[in-house]
Amino acid sequence: MTTEKLWKNHVFWCWGSASTAGGIKSNAFSYLLLMYCTEVLGIAGYKASIALAIAMIWDAVSDLVLGHWSDKTSSRLGRRHPFMYAALLVLPISFYLLFDPAIELHEDNAFMYVLLMALLIRTGTTMFEMPSMALLPDLEKDYDRRNQWWALRHFFGWYGGNGIHIANMMFWAGAYGFAVQRGYTIYATVGALLIFLSIVISSFGTQREASALPRPADTFKLRDIASEIRQIFESLKNPNFKSLFLYGLTVGIAGGLGMALYLYNTTYFFAFSGPQVAVTGLWVLIAPVCAVFAAPFFGARVGKKRAAIYAILLNTVLYPIPYILVLMGAWPELGSWLSLYIYSIFIVVEVFCGIIGGVLLDSMMADVVEDSEVVTERRSEGLFFAARGFAGKAISAGGIVGAGIIVSLVGLDAITSVEQVTYDIRVNIAVLFLPLYCLLNVGALYFVSQYRIDRDDHGDNLDKLAERARIVTAEAGGDSGFSAN
Repeated sequence: MTTEKLWKNHVFWCWGSASTAGGIKSNAFSYLLLMYCTEVLGIAGYKASIALAIAMIWDAVSDLVLGHWSDKTSSRLGRRHPFMYAALLVLPISFYLLFDPAIELHEDNAFMYVLLMALLIRTGTTMFEMPSMALLPDLEKDYDRRNQWWALRHFFGWYGGNGIHIANMMFWAGAYGFAVQRGYTIYATVGALLIFLSIVISSFGTQREASALPRPADTFKLRDIASEIRQIFESLKNPNFKSLFLYGLTVGIAGGLGMALYLYNTTYFFAFSGPQVAVTGLWVLIAPVCAVFAAPFFGARVGKKRAAIYAILLNTVLYPIPYILVLMGAWPELGSWLSLYIYSIFIVVEVFCGIIGGVLLDSMMADVVEDSEVVTERRSEGLFFAARGFAGKAISAGGIVGAGIIVSLVGLDAITSVEQVTYDIRVNIAVLFLPLYCLLNVGALYFVSQYRIDRDDHGDNLDKLAERARIVTAEAGGDSGFSAN
């Protein structure tokens, strides 16, 4: 399949569009939910972060179960799609109810309600996203074109999540005020509808191709989960998987910390209004457009690993600069439009680098599937992507808890207006947040640098697997151990 034909392939677009649902959910949990809990529901920052962290840890565990289950599922719908369709019954409804509670909440039950809804949303997301991502190694074998598939998926994820974020800041929660329920109700309605459409389009759009894929030789057994978890850690013996796994650990904490504090920092550190935050988001929309083309380009030119390193390094260097300039008194007037425009430049570069790093990381993880199969003689793409998700989600829970603790230590959960924010509060935010964020990214740089699969290695792995398949087919008289659908 040529690149031109790839862009004309409806499966390419339907698979990529799946991340719209995940982008909306991730944006809500990463940026908005902690603020909603403290400002509307009255939950202390550290307590709200604990609820979100518990849900995230559950998400990481459920990824492992669903990843393995979808690897071993045999049905006329294919391995992955029964779970994707089931998500329609869980994810949109629970998302709506989280931001528009069906019952009256007070101090005693608000924590448990948020925890329950967060658990349901995380479960529904796993039911859809994990099987969907695991489709790619079967849908696309080409080393370089996998970059394009992942670039498109990140494109939809960013535009889905940030598009509704911009609208929310400009017209709903940001316009009504972060302490007013009305804005969140509108946000919940629109978000749930878009999540529903994303699941329907992606699931039905990839159904035919998924149904034609080989069925697994064995079936799912719950008792096998413990064994699968052990296999994950045994897979750490594969140095390439280990480097990406550890990358997920470090970048997960940094990402969870930065995103959970985003609205607090833009609102209280830089003194931006809700509509101004929306304008920042409009500038951010530039980044995915550029990154969706830049990631495959740089990945092909300098290699996936080197391009990812450059992206992470640039982000690590640039991220602290606005904060440092504010504390030095070298930044434009806080809350001014000049401040907003300059800050937006840094954010655009940060997001651009983050998307490139994410695209290439996922593409490298897809390459690890064949690398591991050569050694282990097992193809477990669902398990590998689940393991990647487990690392990021389990540890990013620590980032969310850290953010909640910072909010409480600094006193942001008791602040209702930017006028209450003093210079000392801004110093405390920077001192508690920036060194940790940058140190974690330095760790991520090191782990990515240990990755070793390049284009030639990937080609060799495909050749070895093809030769192995030919030998097995010849010895079995045409029976490879799979039954075609």
